[in-house]
Amino acid sequence: MEVSPISQPTVISRSEHTISRANISPNAVKVLYRLREAGFRGCLVGGGVRDLLLGREPKDFDVATDARPEQVYKLFRNCRLIGRRFRLAHVQFDREIVEVATFRGRGGESEDGEGPSVERTVSGRILSDNVYGGIEEDAWRRDFTVNALYYDIDRFVVLDYVGGLADLKAGLIRLIGDPAQRYQEDPVRLLRAVRFAAKLGFQIDPATAAPLHRLGHLLEQIPSARLFDEVLKLFLNGSAIQTFELLRHYRLFGCLFPATERCLNHQQAHYPKTLLTRALANTDNRLAEDKPVNPAFLFAALLWEPLRERMRELQAKGLDETEALQIAADGVIQEQLRHTALPRRHSLPMREIWEMQQRLTVVSGKRPLRLLGHPRFRAAYDFLLLRAEADDEARALADWWTGFLALDDAGRLQATQPATGAKKGKPRRRRKLRSARKGAPDRTLHPET
Repeated sequence: MEVSPISQPTVISRSEHTISRANISPNAVKVLYRLREAGFRGCLVGGGVRDLLLGREPKDFDVATDARPEQVYKLFRNCRLIGRRFRLAHVQFDREIVEVATFRGRGGESEDGEGPSVERTVSGRILSDNVYGGIEEDAWRRDFTVNALYYDIDRFVVLDYVGGLADLKAGLIRLIGDPAQRYQEDPVRLLRAVRFAAKLGFQIDPATAAPLHRLGHLLEQIPSARLFDEVLKLFLNGSAIQTFELLRHYRLFGCLFPATERCLNHQQAHYPKTLLTRALANTDNRLAEDKPVNPAFLFAALLWEPLRERMRELQAKGLDETEALQIAADGVIQEQLRHTALPRRHSLPMREIWEMQQRLTVVSGKRPLRLLGHPRFRAAYDFLLLRAEADDEARALADWWTGFLALDDAGRLQATQPATGAKKGKPRRRRKLRSARKGAPDRTLHPET
């Protein structure tokens, strides 16, 4: 069902909803009242209103207003203007940012009559949209009905122009307007539909879901830096496993990680999927426990199987393990950069985690003791534990390191000495642990930097 805008909203009075100012960020309330004092209208909008109505704790609070960005800038000394496609004001209070957006209009002719007010590509993607209007038009311009609810702090009411409250109660993610057109305007909405469905536990409305399978190619139009940000939002929202399954169901995961998708589609794809689901489950668990998550660790897991596959190809051509790893890592990263950005602050520690997997195989001599002081040891060890959940050889190695870490200094020194009775005068070869050991204990992973 296509949603059409209405001029008169459904008004949900204070007695009919659960939103209280006590549950709204004090800084967002300050922004709303400062706008009102200056003669402007300001409403809380978007995910903050949606989550408050669902009884959830919002991650952030956004404000929509009839004040222009430059007018908002003059009202707040702690404000900066950002964005080219959509001009926004960010009002910063220490670590919290309250985003203030001007009500957007429908488009058509620009105010000075000199051409289109909304700049689009031939395919329909919006390049520039600094067109202003009223709250009714702004509701129409938003993406999903459940994100188009406004909390008016003047009357303490919720305003619904597009049937968002009904969809919220029904647990539906529904695009406002024609789905195919809205996806073409901003292809990132393909990913947002999946993210909200996974995060909220909602169903995607059939008409909204229908184009998802066939429009993934539109993501090629989106800058890789923006897609990197979207990947973090997808997998760091506390519902990473559900998000992963939905992305694959709608054929979108391969648009973000094509090399990984190829590996998952192989006949014997049990190992890569097991490793990935373990990594995503661990990510969800850490977020639920309010622990930090390292994006480098997540990307190391997402791209591990393409790395292994390329290493096998290179080793089959005669390269040794270390050289194959270096060349394979270069190739996998370069291919991924064609689809999502991967900043060096994440790609470098990701490579170190991969490279440490080889170094962890040496379990005699001084190297194990030296590795304990490596800044990336903990993340590499945790990645080894992750691999052990799906691979017997890695499980034997993980068992050795787990036992080694449980020893005191004297025990660790003894554990890395050569076996007694070894012949003297011959050079020692470093021992690599390769045999599998059954019955490894369950573990909780803790990927850290």
